Order: sequence, then structure tokens, then C-alpha cells
Amino acid sequence: MNPVVCFLKTYIPVLLLLVLFSSVVLMCSVPPVSRDALTHHLAVPWLYVQRGNIYELPEIIHSYNPQLLDLIYCIPLALGNDIAPKYIHFAFALFTAILLFLYLKQKLGHFYGWAGAIFFLSLPVIVKLSITVYVDLGVIFFSTASLMCLLKWHGKNFQFRWFFLSGIFCGLALSTKYNGLVTCFLLTASTPFLYLNGSQSYPKKIKDGGCTSIFKKKRALQIKALGYGAGFLFISMTIFSPWMIKNYVWTKNPVYPLFDTYFNPIPETSVINKSSNPTMNHFLIRKYIYKESWFETATIPLRIFFQGKDDDPKLFDGKLNPLLFILPFFAFIFHRKTSTQDLIQKKALLIFALLYILIVFLQQDMRIRWMGPAIPPLIILSAFGLKNLFHWVTPEKILISEKRFKPSRLKRSVLFVLILSVASLNAVYILQLFKKIAPLTYITNQVTRSEYIEKFRPEFASLQFANQYLNGDIKLLAFFLGNRRYYSTHDIRFNDALFKKLVQDSETAKGIVQGLKTQNFTNLIINYPKFNSWADTNFNMAEKNRIQEFFNQNTKKLFSKDDHGLYQLK
Repeated sequence: MNPVVCFLKTYIPVLLLLVLFSSVVLMCSVPPVSRDALTHHLAVPWLYVQRGNIYELPEIIHSYNPQLLDLIYCIPLALGNDIAPKYIHFAFALFTAILLFLYLKQKLGHFYGWAGAIFFLSLPVIVKLSITVYVDLGVIFFSTASLMCLLKWHGKNFQFRWFFLSGIFCGLALSTKYNGLVTCFLLTASTPFLYLNGSQSYPKKIKDGGCTSIFKKKRALQIKALGYGAGFLFISMTIFSPWMIKNYVWTKNPVYPLFDTYFNPIPETSVINKSSNPTMNHFLIRKYIYKESWFETATIPLRIFFQGKDDDPKLFDGKLNPLLFILPFFAFIFHRKTSTQDLIQKKALLIFALLYILIVFLQQDMRIRWMGPAIPPLIILSAFGLKNLFHWVTPEKILISEKRFKPSRLKRSVLFVLILSVASLNAVYILQLFKKIAPLTYITNQVTRSEYIEKFRPEFASLQFANQYLNGDIKLLAFFLGNRRYYSTHDIRFNDALFKKLVQDSETAKGIVQGLKTQNFTNLIINYPKFNSWADTNFNMAEKNRIQEFFNQNTKKLFSKDDHGLYQLK
């Protein structure tokens, strides 16, 4: 091989990986400000650390979710570090990249192994998750590890250790987030498929014994394949069982809050009352709230690869890359000789990814991070597709005059430019995100921790004032803070429905105060713009006057900044 080409193939990927790694680590090194981190991924573990044990938190619905990674976050929180959980979450992205590298290196070679790992780590949604205290990267890693072990089981003549490991990893995916249920369902269904399509297991022709012998052997293998599927489900559920037991003890529903109407049926009177205020499903939200046509909604599984925007639910709250949709097609065309085993595994990867995306699309409003376990299979197929494309534009024998351009070189140049231009979208996203996060301002002490947090969370100043100056038995009622409780050291609740009921049921402002004190509330924190908008649309004129009287006569403003205020009940 040309020394220059060898150098580029060896060191350029390493350099790109180091730059990407350094950028993500820098963006991780700032205080947590993401919504889900402050509502439960850090808030719940911090409450456990303060109390010293796991206990039920009915006011935080997400505390009933599987919490494998959240419990790991307890370790750095107990040591007083709430930035380290970001590094832990990012580590699972690195682990997934290692799995992709090892699989692609074995199948396609080092170059495609590096390409797949770097492409995965540089995807916008993966970069965003890598700098955030979520748990999605854990689900992606455990799901990918389970899938890889299952493919290894298929490729290694069904050695039991790979089957057992696959079930364990699937159980860990379940223990991380309920999205693991989709992984468990798909891999349980894939197990019989892979077994029956094994190279040595399923008889296509039998020389002796006739049709009866063929039928008996096929039936025996089918029963054995179903047994493997049941065994996979048993191993996964065994690992997942502690979380089911915990939820069953607390709520009589092992997967609370999922399917709660099956485990805790609603009384008929409640059903009648509830029917008067029906809730819209995600398809109706798309139609009436987002004003999407039926065609736009139906094509969401395609649009997620070409459209996407962070923090915008209408555009799936994340961003992918068009190559992730385009390249997998070429994994099945323009290829030369492909072994039956590789073809079966590529089909399994494609089916897993497609079904995962469709299930998420049908079950809930699409968020790109929720279909994360489908991304690594698409990365693998993209690597296969990229190699097939390069083989297609590089014929084995080219007879052409030296005076003319070689068509293979021209095709390769065009292909390289197209792929590089699309892949550069990832680099542009990372640069924009780095500018938005601005980690160097915090790392170099240009801004304090409080100033940095206030830049992203305007309620922080009011919470910090309450933390510093309110003593005793304090209980805060917060209005429209997005349930972000992590930065409050006092007991804080989010229940605007309670306040609404008190306003409507009380004849005077004093009744509102008495109702709040009955619930042991001592202070209020209010987001002014959202509270005023909510009050304008939910109360009549008499009730608005009652609210105004309540604030004028029965509360005292203690602090106000950034459209947020802290009040004390008189």
C-alpha cells in the first residue's frame, strides 16, 4: 500500500477522534442545566443521597422508571460532584463506539471500523446526549451489546455464552429505561429467526428419510427456536425483575406508570368524569397543535433523518444525518460476494432498526433520542453501504489510455466530495453547540457557577436566594418552573392545579392562604410571564381579582430577578 495512503488511514481517524473526544469533554465540564437532569436524572438520585436510601417519591412520576444509571450517578453526587455524571453518560457512547469498531473491523477492516465509530460519536443527537445527564446512551449501549452478542451467537454456531450475555445486556437495557422494552421485544422475536436461519441448523434438503424426516426435523428445530426465544426473555426479565418488584410493592403495577389501567383499573365513576375532558394523542397533537398534514405526520420516520432541531418537539428534539438514511440502502446493492451469514445479519440489523423506529413512532410523539437503539445498526449498515459504493466506483480491471481521465478516479472523487459534504454537517453542528455551551468561559473562571447556571435557568437566582436566606421548615410551591427541582435545597412542589382549585373554591383571598397553609406551604416561586398567561386563560374576572388581592395582602415579595419571584405567605 502507498505509504501516504497508509499514513492517512491510520492517523487521520485517530486525530479526528481525539478532536471529537476533547470537544465533548470540554462541553461536559460545565454545571448541569438540562431539563430532565434537573427534574429527575439528578434530582431523584440527590434525594436518595440526602436520605441515604431509595424511597418512594409519588410527586415525581419519573422516579418509578428503571434507574440503573441514575443510581450510578449517586456515587459522584455523594462526593459533591454533579458534573461527573456527564462523563459517566458520555462513557456509554464511547463503549458503543468500541462495539461498532470491533464488529466493523472484523467484517470490513480497520478503516471502516474507525469510520463507523467516528460517524456514530459525531452524530448531532449523540453529541448532545454525550454532554447531558440523561440515560439514553446507556440504553443505546446495552441494546447494541445485546444485539451484537446475539449476532455473535448466530455466527459462532450458537455458543450458549453469547446467548446468555445477550440476555443479560438486554436486561440491563430494561433496567436503564422503559425504552428497553422495545429492545427486549424485538430481540426476543429475532432469536428464533436467527436460529432457524443459522448456516448449519435448519435443513433445506435431506438425502435420506423422505418428507416425513424433513418435517420432523423442521418441527423439532422450530420448537427449539421458540425455546431459545423464551429463554432469552426469561434471562432479560430476571435481570429486570428488581425494578418490577419495587414498583409492584409501591403501586401494584410492575411497570408503573405504563399500562396502569390494566393493573389498577379506574372506577366507572372516574371514567365517566374523565371522558368529559379527553386528552389528545400524539397524532392529534401533530394535526391541531403543530398544524401538520396527514402526509407530514405519516412521513415522520423518514423526516427524522433530514429534519431535526434541538429543544423543538415539533422537529423531534434532536438531529440526525441524511447519510444514516441513504447509505444503508447500498449495503444490499452493488455488493460483490457476500456470505449467507453476513446477509442474514444485515437483514436482522435492518429489521431491528426499522421496527424500532416504527414502534416509537406509533407509541408516542417522536423524539430522536427515544429511537436511539436503532442508530448503531444503521451505522453498521452505513459502513457496509459505503464499502459497496467504493467497490462499485473502483472496477477490478480498467483498460484505458493514459491520456484520458480514469472513470473510476472521477467517480471516487465525486463520491468522496458528496459524502464529505454531508458528513461535514456533523462538524458544523458541533461547532454551533460548542459556541452555545461556551464551556471555556466557565472552565477559565470568566463566569462563576451561579452566573453560568442563571444564563440557562433564570429561576436559579430565586432558588439560590431561598436556599441561602430561608431557614426552618420551608415548603415551596413553584409555578411553571418546568418541574426543575434539583437546585432547591428545600422541599419544593409543582402543583398549579391545587392553587387553581383553591382560587375557584375560596370566596376570599384569605381562603387561599388557609388552603396553602393546610398543605404546609410557606413560600411561592413564580415564573411571571407564564403565570400571568395561565391566569388570563383559566380564571374569570372575580377570580383574577381574588388572586390580585391574595398577592397584595397575604404575601410578601422577598426576591425577584429574571422574570421570577420568591414570595412568603404572611
